[in-house]
Amino acid sequence: MFKIIRLSLLMIVLCGIAYPLAMIGLAQTIFPDQANGSLVTNEEGKVIGSELIGQNFKRPEFFQGRVSSIENNGAATGSNNYAPSNEDMLKRTEASIKALKKENSRTETNEMPVDLVTNSGSGLDPHISVEAAEFQIDRVSKASGLRRKELRAIIDKSMEKRDLGLFGEERVNVLLLNMNVQEAMRK
Repeated sequence: MFKIIRLSLLMIVLCGIAYPLAMIGLAQTIFPDQANGSLVTNEEGKVIGSELIGQNFKRPEFFQGRVSSIENNGAATGSNNYAPSNEDMLKRTEASIKALKKENSRTETNEMPVDLVTNSGSGLDPHISVEAAEFQIDRVSKASGLRRKELRAIIDKSMEKRDLGLFGEERVNVLLLNMNVQEAMRK
């Protein structure tokens, strides 16, 4: 009986205390930025978000990200997992398409990037495709006063390449993109 209690206490100390502390220490040493949430700060040092969690941007002078199920609450992750034929999903998608067409009425292409009207699997994705950013250039240009050419340069500056040059697609982190837009508007 005492062997079982000693073994249980040993496993609690090893697995419940020592191992987690070792992993926290290792993560803080090797990847401190990621271990602390990849927080983004403004010029005053105030935290305004995370590179890893998407935010909703409602002001017209900013680019919009993917549809989010969480409304800026990173504690509530995941999407509704609706089937493509679900009535609620169809209504939400149709409303998103209608709003995006109205807001972005003058675009270079009539094709709506799918990532602007769909959730990511987690509902937290902070990235949009380069095409989704380009789709919004005219609206952002009109609202921000920045020229289209300036906005293209900002998108290029904010673009993240494929992981290891092979995996995924080129993408734009919407928070970082909008920070660059805000900086350009101040000039």
